[in-house]
Amino acid sequence: QVQVDESGGGLVPPGGSLTLSCAVSGTFFNIGAMGWYRQAPGRQRELVAAITSRGGTHYVDFAKGRFTISRDNAVNTIYLQMDNLKPEDTAVYICNAEVRPLEDSSGEDYWGQGTQVTVSS
Repeated sequence: QVQVDESGGGLVPPGGSLTLSCAVSGTFFNIGAMGWYRQAPGRQRELVAAITSRGGTHYVDFAKGRFTISRDNAVNTIYLQMDNLKPEDTAVYICNAEVRPLEDSSGEDYWGQGTQVTVSS
């Protein structure tokens, strides 16, 4: 059983900062790429940033220069440091992990429940 758990969301004023965490737990062989997505009310889920097992990163345009994704493989956790937050960043932030259950199995996508980020004065 693989579990993905996010934490760190909350209410922050415009221009503020927040750091999200996502931890993968359970029994598995290894974890491949991980990423942060977000979904605002009435909008589709969208990618924010992703990171490979070796630390290679990818950011979508709105995240470049403001958000930083990082990873600690020792504790199966990724982080999203978000700076200069804007009201339009308000959304549920959801973590995704590509997990290989067994050594000879292919990767499977696992999703967390999400953590709410609200940017408002």
